[in-house]
Amino acid sequence: MQKRLRCMRIAQVAPLYESVPPKYYGGTERVVSYLTEELHRQGHEVTLFASGDSVTSARLVAACRRSLRLDKHCVDQVAYYVLMLERVFQCAGEFDVIHFHVDYLHFPLSRRQTLAHVTTLHGRLDIPDLEPLYQEFREMPVVSISDAQREPLPWVNWQATVYHGLPEDLYRFRPEPGAYFAFLGRISPEKRVDRAIEIAKQVGIPLKIAAKVDRVDNDYFQSVVAPLLRDPLVEYVGEIGDGEKDEFLGNAYAFLFPIDWPEPFGLVMIEAMACGTPIIAYRRGSVAEVMEEGATGFIVTTLESAVEAARRIPELSRKRCREVFEQRFTSRRMAADYLRVYERLADSNSPHPREA
Repeated sequence: MQKRLRCMRIAQVAPLYESVPPKYYGGTERVVSYLTEELHRQGHEVTLFASGDSVTSARLVAACRRSLRLDKHCVDQVAYYVLMLERVFQCAGEFDVIHFHVDYLHFPLSRRQTLAHVTTLHGRLDIPDLEPLYQEFREMPVVSISDAQREPLPWVNWQATVYHGLPEDLYRFRPEPGAYFAFLGRISPEKRVDRAIEIAKQVGIPLKIAAKVDRVDNDYFQSVVAPLLRDPLVEYVGEIGDGEKDEFLGNAYAFLFPIDWPEPFGLVMIEAMACGTPIIAYRRGSVAEVMEEGATGFIVTTLESAVEAARRIPELSRKRCREVFEQRFTSRRMAADYLRVYERLADSNSPHPREA
């Protein structure tokens, strides 16, 4: 058996669109933050490459002054990514492993280096444009965030599936249910907030919507969603920050996740579990991996089954929701999973070993 590395020098390379952690919406940056802080807490030497307004206990190397989404003076975002990657590879020899969270941007550079590296793919992979790219760079070691995410590209160099995790004390368990449904995240066609509104109307329980609207989805919001917000059962809260999510999710009767796309993970599902709030989710993407049917919520396929599930919420144990979170979705478990990948890559004679 190989001797485990007691302390590793690890680089985390984050997206620049949001800070780490993000001020508001930003699942990838949030996960990078949880992983970075947990690895640092365990005594590893961690360097975070991110925007200058990021907050971390690790060493921060900033590629831009502030997160690009909030920088109104930024015209060319790609310029900062090129700058960041140049800085990463200038000091690549300082690290035992480099962990990328910027999709495939670094692949041409990584191919030409003899260094241990891995990339977590955080997004959907069912886009036809991606197949020729991953065919070309099929030796690149990558990690999936669910097994379902792999389905469009099962032949790439998968190292592991590592589910996201949260700090155990980030959200407070609330044993008593609230009096409203919660919808949290982003308003877009694939998130189907219209389904959430219809579920609430048919069950007769208020719905609170805490979600941002990206510029690309503004027409959809104005034409499809805005008219639905006039219903007296519906309250549109807008985008909320980390400090507000604990109370918003924890005081809900149930969390609605009526997606209509191949969700790679769905961080908000485990945030709800951490609060003890059960979930009603449509069976798409990773939902069946993350949720436990009849324990942390109900998995549905139609509006009728969603309405029936909403009426069965009292059958579920909020305590059990929290227990599943603690067993499966903590940042401590996430860091342990990634450390196994790091050590295998760092110790291997081959720079790009395949998954065992």
